[in-house]
Amino acid sequence: MRSIRRGDTGPAVEEIRSILVDLELLETGGTEFDDATQTAVRAFQQSRGLGVDGIVGTETWATLDGARWKLGARTLFHSVPTFLVGEDVRTLQERLLEMGFDTGRADGIYGPRTARAVAQFQREVGLTPDGSCGPNTMKALRRLGRKVVGGRPNWLREAEAFRQSGSSLVGKTIVIDPGHGGADDPGVVVPDGQLRWNEADLVFDIATRLEGRLAAAGMRVHLTRGPAPTQPMTGQERAALANSLGADLLISLHLDGQETPTADGVASYHYGTGNGLTSTVGERLANLVQREIVVRTGMQDNRIHAKTWELLRLTRMPTVRVDLGYLTSPVDRERLVDPLFREQIVEAILAAVQRMYFPVEADVPTGSIDVRQLRLALASRNS
Repeated sequence: MRSIRRGDTGPAVEEIRSILVDLELLETGGTEFDDATQTAVRAFQQSRGLGVDGIVGTETWATLDGARWKLGARTLFHSVPTFLVGEDVRTLQERLLEMGFDTGRADGIYGPRTARAVAQFQREVGLTPDGSCGPNTMKALRRLGRKVVGGRPNWLREAEAFRQSGSSLVGKTIVIDPGHGGADDPGVVVPDGQLRWNEADLVFDIATRLEGRLAAAGMRVHLTRGPAPTQPMTGQERAALANSLGADLLISLHLDGQETPTADGVASYHYGTGNGLTSTVGERLANLVQREIVVRTGMQDNRIHAKTWELLRLTRMPTVRVDLGYLTSPVDRERLVDPLFREQIVEAILAAVQRMYFPVEADVPTGSIDVRQLRLALASRNS
């Protein structure tokens, strides 16, 4: 869809404003995307863990559209081939997670795993286990108190499955996602004298370097795209690719850009909602990647953040998106265009991936892993 932003008018703006009024983020409706509408959109994006830009693009619109529905306003059921999607579905999933029922990630999609969790709940309370959430199921949900806060049983299962996979990188599958790269999607582009640096090319270079180092350590590595321009891939398509490969980890690489050249530094993002529900393993991966990069490169630490972006929400494995600096910052740009500095970033991510598989009690200090030894260890095992 065409992005809708400040200054636009018409029926689409009227619908956006109507939803924002229902969500009590805007006082009145209307057909103009004015300053108040932009502020309300930004508040909505912030509350849903989306990128905060005040523009209604595809992902923001899908989230707004889903936000129309409150739990109990309609009967929820597993629909094929088009699943029901909405804020009511996500609320139901979070509630079931808090009660110890395994819906998987609270992604707002009423898929088969959610239907099975509803059926399990229905059996426990004496209802017909048909997997749909209608009035009787809603009454039972309201009647019962929460067993656990924050969906912790699901994340404990995730953490335990990860622990049981062992500490070796050999045989693990990782997907590296160099951001952007479509024919008309170079990402952030910055002229620099006679040169024009763009995000898509630089992160692809980092991705291929990382691919080689991880493969040398014994991992099965897949990239979501090649170097040549292709059709742009959505976050949903990238997540579907990683899921189809049965990946153990996904790392998405991006650069950032800002109007002010003083903005610089690295930030990492993992799946999490605004109410404290988060992927424990994804958060640990984001922490490790962030800390290793900061210590090994000296970049400004912009910390880790929980988001509900499609790539983080729809993947079934621990996923992190890393914004590896601001291409619009003279400080970051001077570093990022240096191949030796990009190699430092690769070594930092490789160290973080290895630390992910160490038991917590056997973890090592940040910056202490000699990543060259990972390849030597694999070579000695194969000799």
